[in-house]
Amino acid sequence: MAAGGEEGQVEAPEVAVEEPRSFKDLGVTDVLCEACDQLGWKIPTKIQVEAIPVALQGRDIIGLAETGSGKTGAFALPILQALLETPQRLFALVLTPTRELAFQISEQFEALGSSIGVQSTVIVGGIDTMSQSLALAKKPHVIIATPGRLVDHLENTKGFNLRALKFLVMDEADRILNMDFETEVDKILKVIPRDRKTFLFSATMTKKVQKLQRAALKNPVKCAVSSKYQTVEKLQQYYIFIPSKFKDSYLVYILNELAGNSFMIFCSTCNNTQRTALLLRNLGFTAIPLHGQMSQNKRLGSLNKFKAKARSILLATDVASRGLDIPHVDVVINFDIPTHSKDYIHRVGRTARAGRSGKSITFVTQYDVELFQRIEHLIGKKLPAFPMQEEEVMMLTERVAEAQRFARMELREQGEKKRSRNDNDDDTEEAIGVRNKVAGGKKKKRKTF
Repeated sequence: MAAGGEEGQVEAPEVAVEEPRSFKDLGVTDVLCEACDQLGWKIPTKIQVEAIPVALQGRDIIGLAETGSGKTGAFALPILQALLETPQRLFALVLTPTRELAFQISEQFEALGSSIGVQSTVIVGGIDTMSQSLALAKKPHVIIATPGRLVDHLENTKGFNLRALKFLVMDEADRILNMDFETEVDKILKVIPRDRKTFLFSATMTKKVQKLQRAALKNPVKCAVSSKYQTVEKLQQYYIFIPSKFKDSYLVYILNELAGNSFMIFCSTCNNTQRTALLLRNLGFTAIPLHGQMSQNKRLGSLNKFKAKARSILLATDVASRGLDIPHVDVVINFDIPTHSKDYIHRVGRTARAGRSGKSITFVTQYDVELFQRIEHLIGKKLPAFPMQEEEVMMLTERVAEAQRFARMELREQGEKKRSRNDNDDDTEEAIGVRNKVAGGKKKKRKTF
């Protein structure tokens, strides 16, 4: 179906965005306004101003909003308000593309709903199904799930169904569909009531999302906060053009130059994330990895340490580039340039959130020029070069080369341990344990989180 036909189905936004109003003005009930206040949500964000009143009228919603725009509040508040009016178990289902995002949404539901006794359960892969089945048997009010594991429970957990469901939310819908969860989403849509409210949130309106909208929503209201791809205004974006072989040295230089900030560094592969984390630790930085080959416990552990500021540098693959609300990221570094330009927007969206300022620096080697030009074209601006002192970088090369050697040894050793014991994935807690090993020292076995 052509986009033109689509327009007939989607109404234009009905709410004119004026100066920021209070949550009370949007129709949010007093007890939830207090909860917002306790969370430090003083004034609603643009997407909340547009979506909440419409959702409270009982309409289906398509929310198009950039990352870091307060989407979770835009769907959580109307759901909790409806739950207050008609209390019921298994009331709402939120589908998300990644495990981390599921836990984060759950935290917000718990925080907003703590005073009214809301119970939520997270159903994602990488966690024991038995304990999840027990949690589902208690019939929580809200389930936050990744599609694959939810289908697993719908098919195999006795007594569990969603026939009474009143709300369905698909958060980051474009990404759920990009990750090839289409069959799972279809299965879920078949077993939940047709008579329900549906909120579909997405950063981009792809053909797949339009198709899903037609299948799942009834006469929805479109709440678009930004129609073109854009990055937040308070974000200072830079690039550095460097020879590929000195990438590590430039990274160390920038971490030294901007010391005192918290960093999120994006790498393209799990292996490179792990290698760079070890390299930085060997140079005395408090760096911690987060990638798809780590167990769920370790991923959450890494994230929590970074959130608690026990670590100042989080190295991540794109598994962490969207939806994770880590409030204090000061600088995002694209150590490996993203191959999809849209991922650039999601990565740099980790900083300059909720009105704060932030920096992003993208490393461009001789092999990345075309990808970098595509990014500039997409965001519609030419980025300035980050000021550098080349000779200072070159002074670091010797120390960095030694740390690279240690990191390779440790990586190899971890690989061997993994093959022999097939457990422990990473976050090697003792920063420079490798030196003890080189000296024949034994590394003490750590407890997992």
